Amino acid sequence: MDRDAFLDALLESLTVGVIACDADGEVVLVNRPVRELMNLSEQTALREYPQRADGVLFDAGGNPITWAEAPVQRAVRGEVVDTDMIVRVPGRRERVVAVTARPITGAGGARVGAVAIAHEVTAIRRAERFRDCHRAVERALQSAGSIVDAAPGVLAALGETLGWPAAELWLTGEDDEELAFGGRWCAPGSGLEAVLGFAPIRGSGITGRVWVTGKPLWVPDIAHTVNLSSPLERSRAAACLRHGIRSVLSVPVRDGATVLGVLTCYASMPEPHEDLLAVLLDGVAAQIGVYVALRRAEALACQLTRAKDDFIALVSHEMRTPLTTIVASASMLGEATAGLDEESRAMVDAVQRNATALRGVVDTLLDLAGLDAGHVALTIGPVDLASVVATAIAAAAPAASAGGVRLDTDRTAPLPIDGDARRLRQVVDDLLANAVKYSPRGGDVHVGLREQGTGVELTVTDNGIGTPAEERELVFDRFYRASNVRHQGIAGKGLGLSLARAIVGLHGGTISLTGHLPHGTTVHVRLPTRRP
Repeated sequence: MDRDAFLDALLESLTVGVIACDADGEVVLVNRPVRELMNLSEQTALREYPQRADGVLFDAGGNPITWAEAPVQRAVRGEVVDTDMIVRVPGRRERVVAVTARPITGAGGARVGAVAIAHEVTAIRRAERFRDCHRAVERALQSAGSIVDAAPGVLAALGETLGWPAAELWLTGEDDEELAFGGRWCAPGSGLEAVLGFAPIRGSGITGRVWVTGKPLWVPDIAHTVNLSSPLERSRAAACLRHGIRSVLSVPVRDGATVLGVLTCYASMPEPHEDLLAVLLDGVAAQIGVYVALRRAEALACQLTRAKDDFIALVSHEMRTPLTTIVASASMLGEATAGLDEESRAMVDAVQRNATALRGVVDTLLDLAGLDAGHVALTIGPVDLASVVATAIAAAAPAASAGGVRLDTDRTAPLPIDGDARRLRQVVDDLLANAVKYSPRGGDVHVGLREQGTGVELTVTDNGIGTPAEERELVFDRFYRASNVRHQGIAGKGLGLSLARAIVGLHGGTISLTGHLPHGTTVHVRLPTRRP
């Protein structure tokens, strides 16, 4: 084999495309990969390539490239070109090629032509777009309040990434008997909104089958598939074909083993890289699944909380009136002691005492419900927090003294803030009552007050039994009592800290617990000095 024949065979056997022009820009070489890419025959490739290039070559942004601006022609004029090009041959899938074009110089340094080498990077660029698509989907989900709000951005990211004309999302209902419309994206000007306006049928069609099986379904060509056999399925496929849709890929949206919906994408031509596409859609479906599951869990939690609050408020309201009657009647009986023996008087006292305590629980529950619902407003005005603390300490002193607990505070100077004096007194009373209750005989309870930036901090520290670190947030929930308190059999209702948090929150402040070494608890209440 002579040298020229060897070089021809070498160029034809390469897996990269090579095209060369002479100094006048005339095409002198087009190897096999380029001919296959451009759908040219070996006999006519040199003559037809310039004409074929017009309308087929596009830059990375999708703008058409004329033959005069093709990389090899620019290299003929002395440019060095490294770029991506999109090749769109009618009837074939879109391809992306990375092109390197260089001038060819002779022995004397004069340009004698140019050569361009191209290798296909469609899969690589698509993988990069898939990564960008995941990020776009994540942004759309993060910025939306619901999946219906997020769907347009999610589906647009998918359609634009894949270059597909349409994508849609369907979500299961509570009874799983029908798919609710979650969102749809169609390429501008495609006219597919009317074509895709049908609702999925359980077990029928592509989306309906994925809904039932919970497995992805890929139909490369809906014109020739056994998956669409019923008259309804064939009629819908025919409508899609009339509007240029050829391929469909549908994947389930899951939360574990539960199907929450179906994500379906439509393509205008058969697609390669089925595995890559399935991975992309599975990943996006997983993102959507996590989002939908979280939103549904949050909605359920809100419903349960509302139901609990409504139930507590209803029961409390219904109990208040009979309890008031019981307390009043017991009080009247207690005053009429002449006709009662000692045992009867003890029974009347027990009724009055327990009914009064129960009415206090009911009043606290109704107070909490009103504060949480916004039905009970604060009366904001100038408050000397130091004075509030001083009067609360004075009121708690008898109970503290009876339990052998010392009370003290480190501030007597005025500490003015904006607030509701009565409600802030409630908070301090509850915190002091807890501190005294859980402190041992001979223990100390210290109340601290200090200015802190644009606010103030109130602390109540005891050296009692403390609160386990993992339960310090839970004790603010209604009726929750720390495990060490329950084990020691200390009486209580688990409402004081719940009410304190509600009041402090309405003041724009925060309340939290920390440990106090070697044992005990410190409650931190932070309040703004001025209301906005």
